[in-house]
Amino acid sequence: MKQISFSQAEFQRKKRRTRREVFLDEMEQVMPWAELFAVVEPHYPKGKRGRPPVGLERMLRMYFVQQWNGLSDEGVEDAITDSQALQRFVGIDLSREAAPDASTVLQFRHLLEQHGLAKKLLEAVNTVLAAAGLMMREGTIADATIIAAPPSVMNQANARDPDMHQTKKGNQWYFGMKAHIGVDAESGLVHTVVGTSANEADVTQTEHLLHGEEKDVFLDAGYVDADKREELKDRDVNWEIAMKRGKRKAVSEESGFGQLLRKLESLKASIRSKVEHPFHIVKNLFHYKKVRYKGLDKNTAQLHTLFALANLMIAKRKLLALDGQVAS
Repeated sequence: MKQISFSQAEFQRKKRRTRREVFLDEMEQVMPWAELFAVVEPHYPKGKRGRPPVGLERMLRMYFVQQWNGLSDEGVEDAITDSQALQRFVGIDLSREAAPDASTVLQFRHLLEQHGLAKKLLEAVNTVLAAAGLMMREGTIADATIIAAPPSVMNQANARDPDMHQTKKGNQWYFGMKAHIGVDAESGLVHTVVGTSANEADVTQTEHLLHGEEKDVFLDAGYVDADKREELKDRDVNWEIAMKRGKRKAVSEESGFGQLLRKLESLKASIRSKVEHPFHIVKNLFHYKKVRYKGLDKNTAQLHTLFALANLMIAKRKLLALDGQVAS
């Protein structure tokens, strides 16, 4: 019989489960671990020379903990040291070993960036969700959100990040990048992620946010005339683009046509609202309101991971229900 440590014994005696413990237990059940390990394993060091590397499963779990909690490389090391729930999830017994340090976390992130694995993690998650019947692919909603970047020039280069730019939204100026996403219109699951500088117009990325199988495309007023662009005009889809506010207000709502137009725009808006859910999860639940790294490539890679994890959050209830049906 395997002997447990004092900290593990104390953890097991607890009667009340914290929200973190509930969350980690649920994610343990819905994460497609085998598929995610298969993405990274061909590129992971085998440890034939020198010091053996930390196990892939432990590093991937630690990486996900970092994304869920919006932590730096040093911060995730400290968080795991301070939390028994995180130690249990990652698979570390601090009475026998130390948690992987910040430099190890940094090396793992660089591995994912070097081989473009974050995008493949999103694809692996979506393949599993599609196989479970949760992604219909008949319609796409496209939208974008601004992710702020540090505007300060108090750094070694005495300059802002050259990949980041400023843009004006309403009467407010913002400096940073944009996260453009294509979302399944039925489920609200993200199927495509594109990162650009903040001054890139939303409509220019429309082509890159479509997977090619959709019959309907839902866009807000920032995408007006997307269907007339050279790269999109031959697409055989129904373009449902919101009318600009000024044009809509010019039509009297007292007339029959005005009332019909208002109902139509309200219906399109209710469908487009699904795109706000993954943005809410990434920005508010995963605390990703500012870019963490320098350059578009590194931050876009992180966005792929964040939206992969957001998809699992969105589909969590249905996945747990399916798991319960299989178990029974």
